[in-house]
Amino acid sequence: MKSIFDTVSNQCSKLVTNSYSTSFSLATKMLSSSIRQDIYNIYGFVRFADEIVDSFHDYNKEELFKNFENDLEYAIANKISMNPILNAFQDTYHKYNLDRAHVNSFMDSMRLDLHKKKYLTPQEYKQYIYGSADVVGLMCLKVFVKGDQEKFDALKSTAMSLGSAFQKVNFLRDLKADFDDLERTYFPNTDLNNLNETSKQEIIDDIENDFIIGLSGIKKLPIEAKFGVFMAYRYYRQLLKKLKKTPALEIKNTRIRVPNYKKIELLTRSYVKYQLNLL
Repeated sequence: MKSIFDTVSNQCSKLVTNSYSTSFSLATKMLSSSIRQDIYNIYGFVRFADEIVDSFHDYNKEELFKNFENDLEYAIANKISMNPILNAFQDTYHKYNLDRAHVNSFMDSMRLDLHKKKYLTPQEYKQYIYGSADVVGLMCLKVFVKGDQEKFDALKSTAMSLGSAFQKVNFLRDLKADFDDLERTYFPNTDLNNLNETSKQEIIDDIENDFIIGLSGIKKLPIEAKFGVFMAYRYYRQLLKKLKKTPALEIKNTRIRVPNYKKIELLTRSYVKYQLNLL
């Protein structure tokens, strides 16, 4: 029976989430059980695509990515894949009628990471963020509103802003690894060799504007999703707060983290705000 395989596939997606991201895993646990598994399924899919282009340096990344892309196509068309991560994702894809254009845009941005090293213009930068982050937020939003297109359309722009904020924080936090290990620079018109406080502040101002827009959408999310997404928001705001206090030179030479004890503290404070209807 396929139901057993589907259960195993779901367990694999949950395991991927818990193994790769303690912060996202913690936030996902705060979602209602009615939608939690589908967010695991989306995360598993995007995580594996990202791992191919970012981590598997001793293998033929282009071949691995092409195979993954072909398997994705088969999974969506036939509603099954022997890759359990893609089998779980296709189930969520069909359950909520996810937009294929969003999936394609995500894969396009991941494909760019195979070869593209610099994003020289604001348009290139914006397009990459749309594909790598905004559309992931939109896929999650479709789950949060349980496929309701009217609610989705009302919250679409705020979900994109939140996805952009998360991705830009990741770019700033991972500046050293992206530049030194992957030879990538995402921020346009920014000389990473001479990153100073002025250019760092311009990036932070842009992120904070995205967060303001994103928070306005979180407040309008269904009850099943609101606290989990707010938790993710609080975590990334804490990361940005640390980055803001960190000298530009130090950001270039180290990776800023939020320790586990701080994550628990954020969870507690966020829950209090949520219970007191301060969100």
